[in-house]
Amino acid sequence: MPDGRTAGSARAFELLEPLVRAATVRVHAPPGGYDNPGNDGTGPTWGSGFFIAPGWVLTCAHVVGEGGAAVRLAGREVGLTFFSGASAGAAGTTGTVTGRVECVLPERLEEHRPGRRALWDLPDLALVRVLSPVSHACVWLTDRAGPRLDEAAYFGCTEELGIREITGRTTRLRGTAGNGAAIRLGDDDEIEAGMSGGPVVDLTRGEVVGVVKARRSAGGGGLAVSVSQLRTLPMPANGQTGLYRRIMQAHDLYHYDRHLSDLDSRRTWTDVHHELPDPDAAADRRGGRGRLTPGERTTLCGLLAELPPPGSSEAVRELAEQARGEEPDTGLPAPLSWRDGLGLLHDPPGPGGEAAAMLRYATDVSVTDHREPPSPGADEELWDWVRVTAERLWRPLRRELGERHEHGLAARERRRRARAGQAVHGPARRRGGLPAGPSVLLEVWAHGWEDVYDWRVSVLAGPARPGRVTPVATGVRTAPAGLPDALRAPLAEGFRRCDTHEAPALLEVAVEPELFGLPVDRWTLSGGVPVGVQRPVVLRHPAGPDDGPDAGGAVGADAADRRWARVQSGPVLDQRADCARGRPRSPSPEWLRALVDNTVPVLCRAPGTEPTLGALHLVRDAGYGLAVCRRPPGDPGASCAPFHRGLREELVDAGRGAVLPLRLQTLRARAHGADPDAYWAAGAALVWDDPARALPADEPLQGDL
Repeated sequence: MPDGRTAGSARAFELLEPLVRAATVRVHAPPGGYDNPGNDGTGPTWGSGFFIAPGWVLTCAHVVGEGGAAVRLAGREVGLTFFSGASAGAAGTTGTVTGRVECVLPERLEEHRPGRRALWDLPDLALVRVLSPVSHACVWLTDRAGPRLDEAAYFGCTEELGIREITGRTTRLRGTAGNGAAIRLGDDDEIEAGMSGGPVVDLTRGEVVGVVKARRSAGGGGLAVSVSQLRTLPMPANGQTGLYRRIMQAHDLYHYDRHLSDLDSRRTWTDVHHELPDPDAAADRRGGRGRLTPGERTTLCGLLAELPPPGSSEAVRELAEQARGEEPDTGLPAPLSWRDGLGLLHDPPGPGGEAAAMLRYATDVSVTDHREPPSPGADEELWDWVRVTAERLWRPLRRELGERHEHGLAARERRRRARAGQAVHGPARRRGGLPAGPSVLLEVWAHGWEDVYDWRVSVLAGPARPGRVTPVATGVRTAPAGLPDALRAPLAEGFRRCDTHEAPALLEVAVEPELFGLPVDRWTLSGGVPVGVQRPVVLRHPAGPDDGPDAGGAVGADAADRRWARVQSGPVLDQRADCARGRPRSPSPEWLRALVDNTVPVLCRAPGTEPTLGALHLVRDAGYGLAVCRRPPGDPGASCAPFHRGLREELVDAGRGAVLPLRLQTLRARAHGADPDAYWAAGAALVWDDPARALPADEPLQGDL
């Protein structure tokens, strides 16, 4: 006889199958095209996909890449055939619509397409926008950043019996791969080719956790892509709401509206969640832990979706940490929506369980400062729901939530009064300078005897939380030519965690002066636009004692802080440090220390060579936290006079050092846009050792021994 778990998963499959089939589509050539022969005019099946929000289909990039490597993926039109399902008094219908590929992940697939029958790079996802209004069902996506290894089912288009249909098969999730980007599927059944791009459903919790990617050539089973990889969608740098947030907002509002509606008798995902067997219910009761009901969870997601999206990923993570009582796993993809914050609150420590943590989180969200005014009454409606929902829980929690709400309202009112009369977006920047929040820190170490590098990407919390550093990723023994590719994903994840709706985050590159010529600002992460054009980029000396020339005679911290404060407030003066009328020179420590405090040393020779290398150490020892240097120009015999002349004009116009990182970003953008008046700034870099942003003093990474 089957055990309880098997019986439970069989019942879950029976309940979920109609919902998943109704949202799953067959992907093929656009209807009416010349390359789709056959009776139905759609041609052969390329793969599968599924609706995740009204008008949006998620599939694999290799599915929409069918038809030849010369076809561009983004912007390509595809055909989508779906089954709308049956309702009371109406038979189900099949329809075919045209969709356009909005974007693919990773973006580099456009330039580096795999060969035929080769595995496409993870995450191998594509988002397709439906080009005409159509009524359809949508799946329920998990809010967890990582899947639970449990019973599952996968769905897709098959032609096993000679007819095209959407079918599902059960399996078990066996583990993860690709640093959590992929999920291993068991070999309980065979994955057919047309099922690529179909949904993978967690039968225990009734939520879609992955996208079918590949089958194993031998032994059965295959791979799926975690839906959390949708969080790697490109983030806009101009303050607009990103595609991921817009889609997840539409997803939650769709299910919220279906849950509240009495006009349709068909089962919703929320209805089925109520009927799913709950293997953890007994443990919850024994431990005195509680969870929100499926209806409460759907309502909470809908109410959160009614609010403006969060200003930054770190704001979501901080609220989740306060509600959970401990720091969430920092290795998970950045939470980009209020819904993602709920995914960080599963299985919290201490009494109360998930229900208490989620109600605390919702209370804090209801009194937060939103990026824009919410719809009238939206935040009050969220708090009213929290208060009513807490009535079924214990009295100490109700009292705690009430006090939490009152304190939050008072704190928000104090912040608003403090901002009264300030310019728009004033709090995000310090007097027109850099954002005061978290920044992305890139550290690179060179092997002294080999041409390879170790690196680490972290999130530096900033002045508000000094000393707090959150790791993102590390790597060892990377060749110089491979650094941009190796760092593309880690840097993108760091930016997702730090960017706000007001400004892109600062990138701080902490390297020894020998590596100040590393062209980080020219690397491209998304859209073909260099990093230095998209955001401010600065260089920093690494933390720890300086071993450069004359390190023993370095000025004290008080003198360095005095120089930094004077330069920040301005006015600033430029001073050539490694050349005199174009001829190289090595400055003396005494001469550097004798310069006035508002001096900005300028180094025009190639970093990593004398006299600039020695001058960089001496400039730091003399207490200058701000300096300007540049990479060597294409013509080594070119005069440095245009660089010094243009920089002097820029410093005079800037007036103070606080705005220089943003002005240098603007110069890079002008040069990238072929402005001849900005060519002099090519390769210019800012040394920015802000004493308020302390660097970690860890030892360099060690490669293989």
